[in-house]
Amino acid sequence: MSSSSSIMMVKLARKIYQSGMVRAQIPRLSYSTMVRSHTPNGNSANEVAPVEKESRSRAMSQQSEKDATGARRHEIGEHVSRKDKISFLVNTLLDLKDSKEDVYSALDAWVAWEKNFPIGPLKRALAKLEKEQQWRRVVQVNKWMLSKGQGTTMGTYEQLIRALDKDHRAEEAHELWVRKVGIDLHSASWQLCTLMMSVYYRNNMLDNLVKLFEGLEAFDRKPPEKYVVQRVADAYELLGLLEEKDRVLEKYKHLFIEGSPREKSRQRKKKSGQGKNASDPGSIRSAAGVSASDGHRNALDIGKTG
Repeated sequence: MSSSSSIMMVKLARKIYQSGMVRAQIPRLSYSTMVRSHTPNGNSANEVAPVEKESRSRAMSQQSEKDATGARRHEIGEHVSRKDKISFLVNTLLDLKDSKEDVYSALDAWVAWEKNFPIGPLKRALAKLEKEQQWRRVVQVNKWMLSKGQGTTMGTYEQLIRALDKDHRAEEAHELWVRKVGIDLHSASWQLCTLMMSVYYRNNMLDNLVKLFEGLEAFDRKPPEKYVVQRVADAYELLGLLEEKDRVLEKYKHLFIEGSPREKSRQRKKKSGQGKNASDPGSIRSAAGVSASDGHRNALDIGKTG
């Protein structure tokens, strides 16, 4: 373990104790009490050589310190609620300076007290960081988690790509896409694919956008919504590929027809949601709050720097 990680662990442990943690009370047995408890009456204890006494005392002292350390770690894991652990981690990360090494050290120290890798609490901490729009921290925590071989899911990559985009690191988002997602276009979700197309479109990476769409078409993947087709058509036009633009609009023109099955399904869902809101006064009052919270959910990425 590096010296920075050791220092961070000490600091975290001190903060936890100061927050009201109960210290494990480990009885320390001295060599003299052990001898008295196992030595019969008489002077037989004097027969133990001084060197042997010192060796046994040192061994017992080391074992006692080892047991105490293990008990303290167990105590921290058992006596802090999950909610407090998550809040503690988020507050610690927000207080740190913008240093990848410090963030990684803090995370190493935080999980050191856990018996199993705390993937659930980490995901909740990431959600809080997203809500605070701490995109760089979201990137750093996800990268650290992936470096431990944990959370290697499409959901993690999606969150990382959004955060990288919000942190103005589109090139890193592209590199992550190519290495982890783009190699499996036949199964990548349309939600993730449209996110990457949006990243490409906003950052004028139009060649990559049309290449991605054509890769999906090669697997006979059909765009689910007309806005995807429109974005691709706009990209072709900006690249001067007018024939390709016309081809795409003609091929998927059914998505633009109001009476198409998908459009009808969308309208039904929309009307159903409006009817539910109309019958529930509480939902009307909270509508503004819902739209405000939705604005915090669009960011994530990955790159080689923290």
